[in-house]
Parts: sequence; structure tokens; C-alpha cells
Amino acid sequence: PLTISVTPNDGTKVRISFKGSPGSFTEDAALKAYPNCETIPCDEFEEAFKAVELWLAEKAILPIENSSGGSIHHNYDLLLRHRLHIVGEVQFVANFCLLALPGIREEKLKCVLSHPQALASSDIVQTQLGVARENIDDTASAAQYVASNGLRDAGVVASARAAEIYGLNILADRIQDDPDNITRFLVLARDPIMPRTDKPFKTSIVFTLDEGPGVLTKALAVFALREINLTKVFVARVYFC
Repeated sequence: PLTISVTPNDGTKVRISFKGSPGSFTEDAALKAYPNCETIPCDEFEEAFKAVELWLAEKAILPIENSSGGSIHHNYDLLLRHRLHIVGEVQFVANFCLLALPGIREEKLKCVLSHPQALASSDIVQTQLGVARENIDDTASAAQYVASNGLRDAGVVASARAAEIYGLNILADRIQDDPDNITRFLVLARDPIMPRTDKPFKTSIVFTLDEGPGVLTKALAVFALREINLTKVFVARVYFC
């Protein structure tokens, strides 16, 4: 993975904006990269970008790709619309837990709330429980909603840290179907970092091509002839005026 850029050298905590509520997996990824950081929750991905642009945060972190769900197209679009630089990469394995209010057993649940991808990633939720599923914008917000409203017939798929934050019990641990389900996160900042010379440096570029036979092959040959390895080729959506 790309080396994480350094933290401030004046003794202050680096502030990292992210989309979601405290206890989300994105916040967990931020804490993995910067254990002593101050996290800044945002309602939308674009707000996390703007927090850095407005100097409310030093960095932003956002998911960009999941080994099961694939690329997150909306966040690629945001990378093109905003002038922030990729300064780090975090690969994070999320441990999905089934949560509920204290004293509630699995058989008492009538519905389970979480992010759509979290709900789809667990056979326990899909078939074994036999309950309704309700989509919420992020896993931690689902935990917060159940806790704050005292929903005794609702479960949540979220992190163990979300259970701790919102006072929920863990009914089942590691309920994801794929134990190696990895999400790749990007760390963004206002300024780029200098390439290291002691190891290969990973970078991202974007370019457009004219229509015509062989144009993609010719473009990719530029990298092959210079022995530059491509780890991912992503075709972005094109917007016409």
C-alpha cells in the first residue's frame, strides 16, 4: 500500500474528515492510518472534500473500491471534481457484527438496519434470520438510530466499536460471508507528497482518448514500453455538456 503521509510536527492531532457517523468503518480506517487523529464526521462524501478545502480538516478519507462490490463510481467522480491530492492508501478488512439493544435476543428481531452492502454481505441477514432489511446510509448511523429510538425489535449490522459507542450488545461476530472482504480507502490532502526514492511509488492519473481503432492499446503501450506496472485501469463515466 501507498505510504501514509506524515502527521503535523507541531504536536497537534491531524484532523481527518469522513462520511458517516462515529463508529463507521470509514472512521475505523482513518484510525488505522492515524491512530491519534481527530475525526470529523460529515453527512456526505462531498462535505468531507470541502472540509479539507476550507481548512476544517487536514485530510479526508473515503472508500474507493471493495473486493466484493467493486469500484465506487461516485467517489471517482468526486476525485475529478475536486483538486485534492491522494497522499495515502488504507486497505481495511471490516468485521461485521449483528448488534441490538441490551437484553434483546436474535429471535426477537423483526428487521435489521444497515448500509445496503453490509446487509448484502451476510447470509445470516439475507436468509437465516428471516427478517425484513432496511437500508441506512452507513452502518454507524444505523446503530445510532436503533439506540437513540430504543428499537427493541431491530438489529444492526455494524462494527464492534459502534456497539461500544452506542451502548448496543453484540449478538453475533464476523457475520460477513467473505472473511477477506477488503475495502480500499484513499487519504486526500490539499498538498501532494514527494515521491520516495527507496521503493516504487504508486500514483494515479486520468486522461481522455479520441475515438478510433486501437487508441486504447496505443495509450497503454506507453506504460508497457517504459516497464510501468498498471495495478488498476478504471473507465470513468464521461459527462457531456
